[in-house]
Amino acid sequence: MPSLGADMEAGTLVEWVKHPGDAVRRGDIVAVVDTQKGAIEIEVFEDGVLERTVVEPGTKVPVGTVLAVVRGAKDKATTEESVARDEVATAATTTERPARRRVTPVARKLAADLGVDIDRVQGTGSEGAITREDIERAAAQQAPSEPGRTAVPAAPAAPALPVPTSPDRIAAMRSAIAAAMARSKREIPHYYLSTTVDMSASLTWMRAENERRPVADRLLPAALLVKAVGLALRDVPELNGHWIDGRLRQAAGIHIGTAISLRGGGLVAPALHDVDAMDLTTLMRGLQDLVARARSGTLRSSELADATITVTNLGDRGVDATFGIIYPPQVALVGFGVIAPRPWVGPSGQLEARPVVTATLSGDHRATDGHRGGRFLTALNTWLQAPEKL
Repeated sequence: MPSLGADMEAGTLVEWVKHPGDAVRRGDIVAVVDTQKGAIEIEVFEDGVLERTVVEPGTKVPVGTVLAVVRGAKDKATTEESVARDEVATAATTTERPARRRVTPVARKLAADLGVDIDRVQGTGSEGAITREDIERAAAQQAPSEPGRTAVPAAPAAPALPVPTSPDRIAAMRSAIAAAMARSKREIPHYYLSTTVDMSASLTWMRAENERRPVADRLLPAALLVKAVGLALRDVPELNGHWIDGRLRQAAGIHIGTAISLRGGGLVAPALHDVDAMDLTTLMRGLQDLVARARSGTLRSSELADATITVTNLGDRGVDATFGIIYPPQVALVGFGVIAPRPWVGPSGQLEARPVVTATLSGDHRATDGHRGGRFLTALNTWLQAPEKL
């Protein structure tokens, strides 16, 4: 059972997507696990064959519990009999199991509860995924159209899971977040810094760039802000990592957790991987994709476990500045407020109105100090003054 954040202590196995004898490759979805953040697709991190499953669907187990055994490519038995057995098992799996339709974990459970045949449902979600709304619509249509059909829901194979917007789920998520934040404030000696960034250059460049782009590929300021954070972390890498076993472990990649509010309440911060190496078009699409999948319940385990720093942006709520609480074991959090016109002294010394944003840094004083934090905010400002380099 993977740890999907400091606020997770246990999870419930919902279903196995792969089965014993199936060949798996790094990044394949092998299972769906329900947590206080919702149902999460669990990835495998090694090529090989799923040898056996250990935990049955419907079972709640602590983080760290072995769920299954994957025999890696280097660990395969070398006898001809073992190799032949693997080939037969894999071939049988390939021929007997149809291609798996893209269905959000919540939709799959709701379909079981309501007796809806997923194969007869048209998905309207991202890449044709079947969503909770699709299942609810199908359930509403099938009752009157099928004479003699009873309204009693089919018994699910595993305990039913509440949908993400249910009061119980939201309460559980808030409780988990509260526990993690209380731990953070108790254990992490925070320091806070802020700076005001003139966004004139970035917004002017973005408007001109968007005029050359098709509507689907147009940029929003959030993409520029996140990319600037990624590049500033190259300049001050001490803020990009985790505090583990009493010391800072700098991360090799810059994986930025982006705080996303969920419908009905709750919050998740899935990661965009290798942000510093992304072009703005890819980054913008990645942000849109994360928001859509976070709200439809199709996040992956690596997106919730890999973040090396978190960015929170409350500008769309009109907030001037946000001073966040660090999400352990990360050692920093960056916040942005609203981009709004403010009095500004221009290069000529004249007072004028310019679009500015307040950028804040919450840092872990065990890992860095105000000097390093100040360097980071200076680097962030520098990148935003040269948007063509983002």
